[in-house]
This record gives sequence, C-alpha cells and structure tokens, in this order.
Amino acid sequence: MSKLVIIDDDPIHHKIVQYMLTKNELSKETTYAFDGRLVLDYLEENKNKITTLPDYIFLDLYMPNSSGWDFLNRFQEISKSLRKEIKIFVVSSSIFQMDINRTKNYPFVAQYITKPLMKTVFDNIRGRSLKISGAQLN
Repeated sequence: MSKLVIIDDDPIHHKIVQYMLTKNELSKETTYAFDGRLVLDYLEENKNKITTLPDYIFLDLYMPNSSGWDFLNRFQEISKSLRKEIKIFVVSSSIFQMDINRTKNYPFVAQYITKPLMKTVFDNIRGRSLKISGAQLN
C-alpha cells in the first residue's frame, strides 16, 4: 500500500476520496491539504527521506489561493531533487481539452482524471503500482 496526498480546496471532495479509499484500499496513509504550497514546502524539507515522501498526489487544478498549475510549475522545479519518484494525478472538474493537453507538458503527471472519482480510477492506479512492484522484484 502507498502514501497519498490529496490537494483540493473542496472539503466534500476530501470526504468522497476518504470514502473511496476505505473501499478500495489504495493507500495506507493519506494526507489531505487545501493548499498545495504547504505540500511543496513539505516535499522540499523532506526531499531526502524516501519513507516520508508520498507515492501519489491527487491534485485539483482550480483552487483560489494557489492553483494546481502553480503547484505543477513549482513541483517541476523541485522534482529532480526528490529522492523518490512521485506520480501526480490531476483530478479536476474541467473537461476542457486545453487543460488536458497542458498537463501533458509535465512528465510526472501520470493521468488526468475528471471528477467525480470512480472505483475504476483506484483499480487502475492499484494495477499500475502492482505492475511496477512486480517489475522491480524480477
């Protein structure tokens, strides 16, 4: 099981993800944040502590104080200094192709997911991590 960080300004989205995670067993440890700047500061402070860093980040794009775009730009600057690869899943209510295409400019973005989150999203992520784990064991 993995460590997950949810960055979203909507407390209802946090509750939905919390419920989905209990049903789908994707994460052993989940952190919820309303502002990506705090998460970025934490990542920078703990960049050498592999066991402390998350495996996945679910990121909303449109938030009032610091947008998901701001997060992606700063994460791009620090990602090379992190001792662990962190996959980011953009989770947004935006269905604009322009937003989807723009996220493809960030190599660490694993997938663009439109809200609401469905069970298949968790199944796909869990399937990916099992394949990755299996490949590393061989």
